[in-house]
Amino acid sequence: MKKRSTPEFWARPGLAQAVLEPLAWANAAAGAARRALATPWRASVPVLCVGNAVAGGAGKTPVSLSLAQRLSARGARPFLLSRGYGGTEPGPLRVDAARHDANAVGDEALLLAAAAPTIIARDRVAGARAAIAAGAGIIVMDDGFQNPSLVKDCALLVVDGAYGFGNGSVIPAGPLRESAAGALARADAVVLIGADEAGVAPRLAGTRVLAAELAVTSALPTGPLVAFAGIGRPQKFFRTIEAAGGSIATRHEFPDHHPYDEAELQRLADVAQKLGARLITTAKDAARLGAPWRARIDVLEIEVRWRDEAALDALLAPLLTRAHG
Repeated sequence: MKKRSTPEFWARPGLAQAVLEPLAWANAAAGAARRALATPWRASVPVLCVGNAVAGGAGKTPVSLSLAQRLSARGARPFLLSRGYGGTEPGPLRVDAARHDANAVGDEALLLAAAAPTIIARDRVAGARAAIAAGAGIIVMDDGFQNPSLVKDCALLVVDGAYGFGNGSVIPAGPLRESAAGALARADAVVLIGADEAGVAPRLAGTRVLAAELAVTSALPTGPLVAFAGIGRPQKFFRTIEAAGGSIATRHEFPDHHPYDEAELQRLADVAQKLGARLITTAKDAARLGAPWRARIDVLEIEVRWRDEAALDALLAPLLTRAHG
């Protein structure tokens, strides 16, 4: 039951990367031209963008959740703005967990809405206008780092220390949405999640770095676990379970935002029953499950913990001043 979410060759240089490099150059050039030709709209409230350079798996949504909670605790009125990837609703639409499911608004939007008012919109300007009309004092964009339609008062680039920038190439030759150099040049700061195992520190020279880590906040079940995930890099989820002391009997990978059907979930349940194990998945995956299955499956809850909260507060201070003004 292994369906790769991202190609293995994206992690390191190789032949496939070299063959696809011309397409990567074309994609990079098209993205750069799109950003250069855009005339971004400036919102009347601060816009804080949380994005990444790689295609999925860096940790931007947990960072967005943490920042929204922090801003709210400091008296701001944060609204989260998401594209609603994987959902059918184009927006602008305010997410209501009681009325909307992942099929309509996407899994990430449901997680965000639990922390702060959340607007989904494929048109980010329309989404920002809707947030402001609804009373937003500050907008936190979950993703959208490469989207040039909105002026970003502060742009954070989230980097997973274990993965870094992969093989360093742009899609399809590698995992990058744009060149690492281009992304870093537009970032006000890099949020480095975990230890720098990928050796990205030299590339971050001259860039403000906010060190953070993902911490498990839920109690792990005892005994063997059947772990499954449909996220950007499921291996990260499996490593987190093991680092927290969990024992994985089998692991099952699915593509990012994968819509699970009844047959797939039943097969996973059968595997767990045969092994005397419990099923466990991510909060993002759980958002795509119906209530009966959510009641049967354990969820690994995580949160971002900042190593230097004073540095983070210093970065947020100008945004809070404007939000309160």
